[in-house]
Amino acid sequence: MFCPWRAGSSPAVRTIIAAAGLPALLLTAACDRRTDVGPVVVSVIGDASAVAGVDRRQLPTADRLLTDSVAEGLVRFDAAGQIEGGLAERWTVTDDGTSYIFRLREARWANGEPVQAQQIVRLLKRQLARGARNSLAPYLSAIDDVVEMTPEVIEIELARPRPDLLKLFAQPELALVRSDAGGAGPFRATRGTKGAVLLRPVENPDRDPDDDAPTPEENVRLIAERAARAIVRFTAGRADLVAGGTITDWPLVQRAEPTPATLRVDPATGLFGLAIVRRDGFLADPATRAALAAAFDRAALVAAVSPDWVSTETLLPDQLDSLSPPVQPAWAAVPRDQRLAAVRARVAAWRATGGTPSLGLALPAGSGGTVLWTRLAADLYAMGIVPRRLALDDPAADLRLVDLVAPYDSARWFLAKACLACSDEAQQAIEDARLAPTPDARAATIARADAALTADAAFVPLARPFRWSLVSPRLAQWQANARAWHPLNHLRRDTR
Repeated sequence: MFCPWRAGSSPAVRTIIAAAGLPALLLTAACDRRTDVGPVVVSVIGDASAVAGVDRRQLPTADRLLTDSVAEGLVRFDAAGQIEGGLAERWTVTDDGTSYIFRLREARWANGEPVQAQQIVRLLKRQLARGARNSLAPYLSAIDDVVEMTPEVIEIELARPRPDLLKLFAQPELALVRSDAGGAGPFRATRGTKGAVLLRPVENPDRDPDDDAPTPEENVRLIAERAARAIVRFTAGRADLVAGGTITDWPLVQRAEPTPATLRVDPATGLFGLAIVRRDGFLADPATRAALAAAFDRAALVAAVSPDWVSTETLLPDQLDSLSPPVQPAWAAVPRDQRLAAVRARVAAWRATGGTPSLGLALPAGSGGTVLWTRLAADLYAMGIVPRRLALDDPAADLRLVDLVAPYDSARWFLAKACLACSDEAQQAIEDARLAPTPDARAATIARADAALTADAAFVPLARPFRWSLVSPRLAQWQANARAWHPLNHLRRDTR
């Protein structure tokens, strides 16, 4: 096993180890750890984990993983990011797409009580209620009602068809948790030391005695911690998985130089770009915003990070549920030197009356944010614009980084998330897509919204979201996927 703190390790790795604050003696002992003995140790980049409560506006990765482990919704994601049964063992969709009928499996809450349809109905209605503090609620407005048909069957009635509804219901934000009984997920949790959580698979009471019982190796120890500690823990052989990696911490894992086979990048689908949040001054004119968007050197940006990172010039990654393919901006076919000349001309004209333009760029902190700043600031300087680096939540920002993985495959999600400040026409088209009564009408209004938002140049698409993990060989079921989501019950073998 590779032990990066021993003699001969690189200064960069030793620097990361020192920053992580892990004792050298503890790390040395880890060299003798067998690779397939004991619980799977998962280190999540972020703060201490907690099961999601009523407020689910913005759940950190650790909370999402823990919630997905001890609770679940009607359906959930498997290792490949595909839909599988959760509390529902099967379901049907009516021909017109306005009714989803779910038959519940025999399940029990964490306190041992059986799961009943009336409980599911009540919990779902709370998450879907008007004013619910759930980040997915705006994309579930087509739901008219949730009805108990029998003690084992519920129906979700829709005002308008939503073919991708199941992908939303598979998100941890819609996992069902009772305040008095816990969840009914594939694991039960025991809070351990130093913020760690030990997850044990739920045993099937109807298990055939001849079947293998869960082993200690199917337990999961979940730890939330800083990226440096997580990376060192993995390279020391004290963790089997580092989850929640984004571009923010990418330089740290590069410096650690883990075994190439263990460093995995998801083909994530979503938004990574700059939302224009101030539409005054230099950015008041849509043509100027478009010239700015055109002049960023996307190829140099992704090359500075990873060969696995994919750049993009369109708001939508694919046609999805739009009537038309993604709208190509007018500048897409123009060589970059001409794009740069066009924005420089606009800067020169602005200088004649308003001085040198300066734009505030809201970016994440950390070494990855600095990599982004270095590349994007260089592009802005090349355009003749003076950039200012600001915190991600600074209200004085002119452009703010949006880095989100799409929860489901609807173009409306992309449009709504990109429209932090866009034209009335684009906003109305996005709202019309939400209210469209048929799939054809929805597809047409989504295409109109895509065209309006692209013409308004309210968002600068740069690349696809960048999500990475460190994965040990013992986790044979781990699969890269477009959701960048890796359920803890699908790391070794299915726990249910």
